[in-house]
Amino acid sequence: MSLCFFSNGFTLHSPKLQNYNFCYPSQLPISQIQLNFTPFNPSLVLPLNSSKPTKFYRKRASSIRASASPTLETPKTSFRDKNPKDINVLVVGSTGYIGKFVVKELVNRGFNVISVAREKSGIRGKTSKEETLEQLKGANICFSDVTNLGSLQDSLQNYGSSIDVVVSCLASRSGGIKDSWKIDYEATKNSLVAGRKFGASHFVLLSAICVQKPLLEFQRAKLKFEAELMKEAENDSGFSYSIVRPTAFFKSLGGQVELVKEGKPYVMFGDGKLCACKPISEQDLASFIADCVLSEDKINKVLPIGGPGKALTPLEQGEMLYRLVGREPKFLKVPIEIMDFAIGVLDFLVKIFPAMEDTAEFGKIGRYYAAESMLVLDPETGEYSAEKTPSYGKDTLEQFFERVLREGMAGQELGEQTIF
Repeated sequence: MSLCFFSNGFTLHSPKLQNYNFCYPSQLPISQIQLNFTPFNPSLVLPLNSSKPTKFYRKRASSIRASASPTLETPKTSFRDKNPKDINVLVVGSTGYIGKFVVKELVNRGFNVISVAREKSGIRGKTSKEETLEQLKGANICFSDVTNLGSLQDSLQNYGSSIDVVVSCLASRSGGIKDSWKIDYEATKNSLVAGRKFGASHFVLLSAICVQKPLLEFQRAKLKFEAELMKEAENDSGFSYSIVRPTAFFKSLGGQVELVKEGKPYVMFGDGKLCACKPISEQDLASFIADCVLSEDKINKVLPIGGPGKALTPLEQGEMLYRLVGREPKFLKVPIEIMDFAIGVLDFLVKIFPAMEDTAEFGKIGRYYAAESMLVLDPETGEYSAEKTPSYGKDTLEQFFERVLREGMAGQELGEQTIF
């Protein structure tokens, strides 16, 4: 028996059995920010040295109200007093799994949406500029690089519009150590700094519920940004935030649907009751994030959120799948100690081959999601609590399983795979 780790899961292989893919949620925190702002003057901003000019695509003629001189001062009238069509919302991470749904939801609610995207986006840059324009139809597309603050600010300067709200759906695709700090911390910080420069007074952050118990690098990166975002609001009464910490996504629980459909056993660790979650659909999560733009009851709060219904263990998820395919449940129970042994080996190898640090981190991510619940961690008891995990939306995991059984997992890609 062998284990293969990749960015969003791992593969268990046995000579007598098929390969079994385990997938875990792809949800994968700034030092204190000291921002000294001066009134915005376009004539003082110099373009970056670039052979290619920044391009913007406006899908609606009236979408963005251009302002010749965006102000950095807190407006006397809150953006929440405006009509949605007059509120400019900057979305970063807009081509990600959740980001695409967030952009669509904001557009449908009538907001003026500016979506930041790379010219080659998606997994391994497979999505072309034309495909991005189609995916984010109705939004104004700003092709830029969120990992480069200067480039991002220059792009927004060329666009010539003020910003009211920033919504960040950025997340590391792999959970690797360097990638986590580059995206979950640095790029997210860039979006805050750039947004503030152009007048943003509210920041909506898509984080993850697992940061409550930070044992992984991406969790530490997210928490660092969360802390500095809160500090920014403490230092400026005219600025606010909403930190959204969702539980597991549907796609992270669909990796074994095809196996069960083919009659193979459902694989789980221990007795299948080591952890539980209240999974939420991408559409319901996007709706909740959009609520955070205007809802005053979500200002300056950390907002854990799960989907409707009871919390489900892997055992219950497997039983649900077998019921839907009309077969008797057949489980393969794997001792969690196997992962502990593999992680021990990887940690030893990293001392000899430092380049394997991400591989070791992937193993720890897999171990984390195999044993830790994606629920609110009760600070009084130190236990995960389904009752204290809020529910939202209407989409259920059972409905998701039914759809995947009919249509497959198209559109539910889990990120780049790194095989050990």
